[in-house]
Amino acid sequence: MRAFIFPGQGSQAIGMGHALNAASPAARAVFQEVDEALGQHLSKLMFEGPADELILTANAQPAIMANAIATLRVLEKEGGIRLADKADYVAGHSLGEYTALCAAGAFDLATTARLLRLRGEVMQAAVPVGVGAMAALLGADLATAREIADAAAEGEVCTVANDNDPSQVVISGAKAAIDRAIAIAKDYGAKRAIALPVSAPFHCPMMQPAADAMAEALREARIDAPLVPVFANVTASPVSDPDTIRQKLVEQVTGMVRWRESVLAMSEAGVDCFVEFGGKVLAPMVKRTAPDVDAISVISMEDIEALAKSL
Repeated sequence: MRAFIFPGQGSQAIGMGHALNAASPAARAVFQEVDEALGQHLSKLMFEGPADELILTANAQPAIMANAIATLRVLEKEGGIRLADKADYVAGHSLGEYTALCAAGAFDLATTARLLRLRGEVMQAAVPVGVGAMAALLGADLATAREIADAAAEGEVCTVANDNDPSQVVISGAKAAIDRAIAIAKDYGAKRAIALPVSAPFHCPMMQPAADAMAEALREARIDAPLVPVFANVTASPVSDPDTIRQKLVEQVTGMVRWRESVLAMSEAGVDCFVEFGGKVLAPMVKRTAPDVDAISVISMEDIEALAKSL
């Protein structure tokens, strides 16, 4: 069994998608449709920068999605492959869940782009810059990360945001609390604690204004049943019902990304091959979580051609 998976924020880079755009009409069509949906030349920003604009949450989120969907569309159009025939599940990390839903036909591409643009804007606006922060705890499991977060909170928000793999957990909350967590992390057994270069404290209760805004937008958005089940970040379980998908996407804004548990659940369901589209962040996490499965990253035309031959 096979799962197609899609990366989250942090996987953006200047030049992303440029070679695919030059090589494939299928990729060009994706970038053009996203540009038109947003009324912005996002593809030019992806291909040429500047980096300080691409990294802005409202640009990075639709850009990462567009790059991953372009990679998938090249495989489908030029490899003559249907996702429903080759994937048993799809999943994505944070914003990647929207990409997964687009890949599986629950959202159309233009809707996905507009939702992610809005998601980036409202997440950025929810907390003033400098008030919140995030940190990666390396060499810490979920239980250890929760201990560190609880000890550092001191009445402020400090909670687990991403349970990525058995050795990497991300915490989020008020800046002072995150600073305290970084200072005490080694005392609780973490190898390292690193402040992340983010502009807001994602996936924590401070994001409630963004969750409210996304609830309103998702209420109006058309969601079809996906071609294959989508593993939801907040439950680490498969969903197919459009109303449930809508609800879980709202919960995801303030909730923990249960990526490690999602990988384990897919593995236990029989998935023995994970294919990451448009990034090389998730495949290593998958291997650290489930060492016996295959996990590959598909980014270039060469990667796509090799995957097409193996499917």
